Amino acid sequence: MTYKRPWKSFREQLDLLMARGMLVDDKPAALSYLTRVGYYRLSAYWYPFRIFETVDHDQQGRPMTLPKDRFVANAHFVDAVRLYLFDKELRLRLTDALERIEIALRVDIAHLLGERDAFAHLHRDTFHPSFARKKSGKDPRDNFEKWQERCAGMEKRSKEDFVKHYRQKHGPRLPIWVAVETWDFGTISQLFALMKVPDQLCIAQKYGLQDWKVFQSWLRSLNYLRNVCAHHSRLWNRNVIDQPRLPEPGALTWCDAFHDQRQLIARPFLLLSIVRHMTKVVCPETGWHRRMQLHMESFPVPHAQRNLTLDDMGAPPGWERWWDE
Repeated sequence: MTYKRPWKSFREQLDLLMARGMLVDDKPAALSYLTRVGYYRLSAYWYPFRIFETVDHDQQGRPMTLPKDRFVANAHFVDAVRLYLFDKELRLRLTDALERIEIALRVDIAHLLGERDAFAHLHRDTFHPSFARKKSGKDPRDNFEKWQERCAGMEKRSKEDFVKHYRQKHGPRLPIWVAVETWDFGTISQLFALMKVPDQLCIAQKYGLQDWKVFQSWLRSLNYLRNVCAHHSRLWNRNVIDQPRLPEPGALTWCDAFHDQRQLIARPFLLLSIVRHMTKVVCPETGWHRRMQLHMESFPVPHAQRNLTLDDMGAPPGWERWWDE
C-alpha cells in the first residue's frame, strides 16, 4: 500500500484541526504544544471529541462506530491538552507507587528464597516442576531456561558499580539478594510465576491474598501498567490487555465493586486500586492514595458536548467510600 498522507508543518496541522471544527483560543500556545508534544501523541486526547457514526452492529446487537474527521460542537484544543496533562500526572504518581512495590517485591523474593540457598534462583529444583518445564509455541526452551537467559542478560547489561565490585571480590555468580537488584518488574513477575505454590502463597498472604493465582495475575498486570507508564503512553481510558483476576467475593471487600463487571475490569481504575492496596501494605503510613484521590477528583471538565468522567477509567460507583480506608 502507498502511504498518501503528506508531511505537514505545525501551522498546517493546527489549520487542519480548526478546519475540522476544533476551537483554538490561543494559537501560539496550541502551536507550542504541537511542537513540544506532537500531533500524533495529542491526537489520543482529542480522539474522544471526534464525531462517531454507526457503521454496523456486532453479534450482540451493539453498535459498531467509526470516527469521522469532525469534532463535536464546542470542542476546544485546550480540552485535549488538559486531558493530556491529567494523564501525565496520573502516570507520574503511579510510577512513584510502582517503584515502592517493585523494590518491596525484590526484598520479599530474595529474602524468602535466599534463606535456603544464596543461589536459589539458579537451580531448577527451586521452582515448581510443572511451571518451570512448561513450553510455549515452537520455542524448544522451557520457562526456566527462558527466564535464566533473561536473568543472565540483565545481569550482564547492568552497569551498576555494586555488580562490578561483587564480581571482582566474590566471583561471577551473584547471590539472589544481589542479582534481584539488576532485574526489572517483568523478570520479577516471571520468577514469581515459576515459584512453588507454598512460596507464592507466602508472599501473596503478606499482601492480604489467600489465592496465589490472583496475586500472580496482579503482578503481570502491574508489569503491564509499569510499561505503559515507562513509555509515556495514554492510560486514563485505556483498554487493559493483561487484565488481573479478582479474589473470591468477600475476600477483599473493595474488590467486590468490580465483580461481574467486565467493562470495569477492562479499564485502568482496577489497576490503580491494586496499586493502592499494595502500596498501603508496603508503606502503612503512606498518604499516596489520598494524593491520588485528589488528582482523580481534579479530572478536567471539557467545554465540548461530550461527557467525559472517571467512569471512562472504570471507576465503580461509590469508589470514594473505600478508597481512603
